[in-house]
Amino acid sequence: MPLSFLTADRAFDAAEDVPLPYDDRDRWRRPYRPGPWRVGMAAVLLLLASYVLFAAVIIAATSTLSGSAVVFGIAGVVIVCALRLLRMGVWVSAHGLRQVSFLGTRTVAWQQVVQVRTAQQPVRWLGLPRTVQGQALLMVRQGRGAGAVPPLLTTHNADFLAREEAFDRAADAVEAWAAEYRHD
Repeated sequence: MPLSFLTADRAFDAAEDVPLPYDDRDRWRRPYRPGPWRVGMAAVLLLLASYVLFAAVIIAATSTLSGSAVVFGIAGVVIVCALRLLRMGVWVSAHGLRQVSFLGTRTVAWQQVVQVRTAQQPVRWLGLPRTVQGQALLMVRQGRGAGAVPPLLTTHNADFLAREEAFDRAADAVEAWAAEYRHD
């Protein structure tokens, strides 16, 4: 059973450049591993959820079930937030490029992608309003909604903060997917 959180770079880890039998290009995959900041924040949220669930069990045993249900609901929301935090990022497949944010998902077909390139520019630090100088992977697209598209990846987001080489590998992987499927 394939796990959905596995990354696309496992195909690039092979000694040869031959596609592996399980390498399904039609499945959505992340071309990089989630960064330590993203995984650490999700772990803290899941730890918080475990305490809230423990509190819900205590409330259910000692008090009303309606109060316990509210606390169980809060724990469920925290767990969903942690899982969504882990799903955030850029995903690629033969169909196109998908950018998953915390509250929404934007999918662009490869036919609409004009260019994917790396640029030196001010980027947001861990998604906060503070900006620092860094690199960003930008997508230029055509057609409807071709206006300003937020950067796909930056050197200072939760996946690549203090991991410059990982950003370069991920940017190269996304650019390779774009070069392969953009002109079909």
